[in-house]
Amino acid sequence: MNINFIPAWDQGVLKPLEKLEVHKRGLRHKAVSVFLISDNNVLIQKRASMKYHTPGLWANTCCTHPLWSEDPKECAHRRLKEELGIEVPELVYKNKIDYKADVGNGLIENENVDVFVGSIKEKDNLKILLNKDEVAEVRWICFDRLKEEISLSPDKFTPWLRIYVQDHFEQIIN
Repeated sequence: MNINFIPAWDQGVLKPLEKLEVHKRGLRHKAVSVFLISDNNVLIQKRASMKYHTPGLWANTCCTHPLWSEDPKECAHRRLKEELGIEVPELVYKNKIDYKADVGNGLIENENVDVFVGSIKEKDNLKILLNKDEVAEVRWICFDRLKEEISLSPDKFTPWLRIYVQDHFEQIIN
């Protein structure tokens, strides 16, 4: 199946639909989000400037749409490798989160997200190889500082990261 097709609900039926069309119509669709955590820090990424929505904004470690019939955990591992060149031995499933957000240019994320967390023991030794088509840069930030930065400059962060931090962060990091 073409990577531009994602699992989305159209008239109550889950089917593979073209990603851009799904976002234009604001259809509910499957997604995966990953948070890599080390002590009280989380790795965040700045989305590449050529992304078709929310370019240049800070997001969680990795977020994507699974391929049709792809296992969410396999998707999380695959995209960590594709976006950041990172392989972690274990990702822990945390929760399923639903949200809907305007992401600009007439596009809407209406996601049913499987959230995974990976624990990194020595963040300074983590080897990261950015896919520049996906990610402009990454940085580790402590949880309290992330909350503060989002509060001070929300427009620098993706709508979904703001939602995760505001409404779901405690269940994600604990």
